[in-house]
Amino acid sequence: MRPLLLCLIGLTAFASDAAFAQMKLPSKSAPGASEVRYFTAIDGLMDGNADVVLKEIRQGKTVTAAVIDVCYPAEKGSERKDRFVANLAVNGQNLTGTTQSIGDKLPVTVKLSRKPSGDSFEFRGQISIGQAVTEVVSTDNTDLSEKEYLESQTRDDGITAAPKDFTDVSPESVGVRLKLDAALDFLKSLKGQDLEVSLSSLTVSCDALRAGEQTINLTVDPDRAAALIAKAKSTPGVVAAGWTSGGVEMDRAIRFAATEWRDGDRVNRDKLATAIANVLSKRLAAKPASSAWNANTGKLKLTFKRPSPVYPALGLTETIEVTALVSSDKPGASDRLMLWVSSPVISTADEGSGPKLNVTEDSSGDEEGGEPENDNGSIEALTRELKGQRWNADKSVWK
Repeated sequence: MRPLLLCLIGLTAFASDAAFAQMKLPSKSAPGASEVRYFTAIDGLMDGNADVVLKEIRQGKTVTAAVIDVCYPAEKGSERKDRFVANLAVNGQNLTGTTQSIGDKLPVTVKLSRKPSGDSFEFRGQISIGQAVTEVVSTDNTDLSEKEYLESQTRDDGITAAPKDFTDVSPESVGVRLKLDAALDFLKSLKGQDLEVSLSSLTVSCDALRAGEQTINLTVDPDRAAALIAKAKSTPGVVAAGWTSGGVEMDRAIRFAATEWRDGDRVNRDKLATAIANVLSKRLAAKPASSAWNANTGKLKLTFKRPSPVYPALGLTETIEVTALVSSDKPGASDRLMLWVSSPVISTADEGSGPKLNVTEDSSGDEEGGEPENDNGSIEALTRELKGQRWNADKSVWK
């Protein structure tokens, strides 16, 4: 069965999701009382890409009312979603209704038959959206109580408004949850700012459509993250803003005293970049080639070069890229900094004079988060150089 997505559907043509959520019926109904049950998957709709929730109100075993909520790709292969919510008339085992889709305003007709089969149910019929007709043949469907359904609807976008430190969230990663009708104006307000917007967070999912809220994920220089979050919180339509998980992996992080590496309130980035490059140059047996801080993300990109050990007579060159990020170890004032350094990414090319041998990489390189062989103890060496601490994941403390 498909995973359940957040859906609070109304029982009348104009009922809202919020009203749907306010219904508090017991999971075990008294004899003769109404009971709410949910089906959270009806297979086969829109080539299996539709997300369906069918809500039934029952008196004993008799269905007295039903609502179907279908979220689906607006166009075949498209990331854009549309959705309809239809109140269904009940005539024996037949469920029928009409409505229009919320986004594209297309006419919708639902004709389903519902047949119990042991402990499960079978649905057959048709759903028409505009000119497209989908045949429904879905067997072996089981239902949930309202209590079970609501318990399954936990939604966590990982936003932490006031983290105690940056061990569970990343200093450069910001999340903003806002009402759908406020998203466009908020995104337009970000134009021209030194930050990056996650492309995947721009897609309005079925979860977002049903909740009426969307989470936009941003990457920003840690020095400016707190100000960005504060500004977002004061923006109309914003429900929550804070730090989220991001690129920082604690097994490659170092915490160290800030005094030696600050000029006033700001990190002396040139001094720190030089220190990092010197250590990595020795550990990687490579010469520093370039060093640059990204104005949007605050990340430092270092490149090194060394002779490739593959077929030495060809004189190929390995280019090693390493990304680093430095920030305070927690939001607000602190006398300690935290440095994260990525695993090296290595590419090989012919950089000699004259005609070049075109070399293609056979793999995507080392996976992030590990300690690859060519890292050669770089994190330990940096920890010693900075007189810092490593993170103990087992005890959740700096050691």
